[in-house]
Amino acid sequence: MKITNTIAAISTPAGNSGIGIIRVSGDEAIQIVNKIFQSNKEGKSLCDVPSHTVHYGNIVDCEKTIDQVLVIVMKNPHSYTGEDTVEIDCHGGMLILQKILDLVIKNGARAAEPGEFTKRAFLNGRMDLSQAEAVMDLIHAKNEFARNSSIEQLKGNISKKIKEIRSDILHHIALIEAALDDPEHISLEGYGQEIKKMLDKNILEIENLLNTFDDGRIMKEGIKTVILGKPNAGKSTLLNLLLGQERAIVTDVEGTTRDILEENIYFNGIPLKIIDTAGIRETEDKIEMIGVSKAKEMALQADLILYVADGSKKIDENDREIIQLIQGKQAIILINKSDIETVMDIEELKSISNRKVIVFSAKEKIGLEQLEKEIREMFYEGKVKYNDQIYITNARHKEALQNTYNSLMQVQNSVQEGLSEDFYSIDLMDAYTFLGLILGESVEDDLVNEIFSKFCMGK
Repeated sequence: MKITNTIAAISTPAGNSGIGIIRVSGDEAIQIVNKIFQSNKEGKSLCDVPSHTVHYGNIVDCEKTIDQVLVIVMKNPHSYTGEDTVEIDCHGGMLILQKILDLVIKNGARAAEPGEFTKRAFLNGRMDLSQAEAVMDLIHAKNEFARNSSIEQLKGNISKKIKEIRSDILHHIALIEAALDDPEHISLEGYGQEIKKMLDKNILEIENLLNTFDDGRIMKEGIKTVILGKPNAGKSTLLNLLLGQERAIVTDVEGTTRDILEENIYFNGIPLKIIDTAGIRETEDKIEMIGVSKAKEMALQADLILYVADGSKKIDENDREIIQLIQGKQAIILINKSDIETVMDIEELKSISNRKVIVFSAKEKIGLEQLEKEIREMFYEGKVKYNDQIYITNARHKEALQNTYNSLMQVQNSVQEGLSEDFYSIDLMDAYTFLGLILGESVEDDLVNEIFSKFCMGK
């Protein structure tokens, strides 16, 4: 079997639609598509057309027309992958798309692996690894903040900052190595003060980047918001209210919710990853016990806890247990069922919880504006907006930055202790290497393959 460097895949989602796209990339992409393309202009060959042109005609199989299409030709290196690339825009039925893809493969291409087009863009120098990861983040963006952050990373803003820091570090590595090789002509006298300026500047830069990670994660994934409360307190009604649809079953029977329900929503511009949980209470029911255990586990992982307290009942031991769970967490207490008589001692609840309390009615939609206001003030200082700050949203990038920070701090300690300059060089090189991992330099093949395997087919 011939091993081909030309890959092909359907790039539009599965399912019938108005149009569909088959992407072909590699050394023989144009020639392969030309074999099955019949232009409406007699005698036209795709092999002879200029780059970045669109051509109308038919895809044919042994003179039998499969579909009317538009074919876009993009020649290397000015394409997404940096290779000759052809995109076939056809009608969006899955039968048609699969038939054309089969024809492309039959004529010399092979099926692309997940993310292989973007992987080739990375390997061909069209983008670095952080930009490639931003492509995936952009595709899966759940809110406007995540989209904006991904766009900024795709434009290379993180790469630019990393390259600036690496350039500073490399300058000092080169100077130290040159001085060590030729001490007669290059002196390092008083060098400690010079390198200290670089270290102070870039350690601060890295600290600032690291400090954006929590905000960046929330921006990317939404505020992880866990709804806690006793059975039948109105947790699922609150979830349905925030979603604007009947997602969770609501009945008068206690303990209806046994497992967690998770949804991503936009609450008046605030991205929430909201999780409904089983009611917390003492129970002998084994299934319900598992649900209660999961609820407590999710509470530990939450960015925000919405404790829905049943205002129609007095405070009991289950309420006190929930209050213990929210200690040390960002939490808002909603005194639900304010549309009926309130029996709960609100002042006592405020006293023992030391948390914001909102008189609320999920049923009558009372208290939503105040809830929104409290969340804004907790996480966005009263406003939700995206600015031009660079945000770190990728755990891999955070780890590399933390390792870089540790290495530069080691250099700083060496300077303060008056150690020899060759000690500086070792740690500076470590810092330089760690930053290179973000861009994709010196990255193991297994890691590259793992990153791109998470991409969708055809991207």
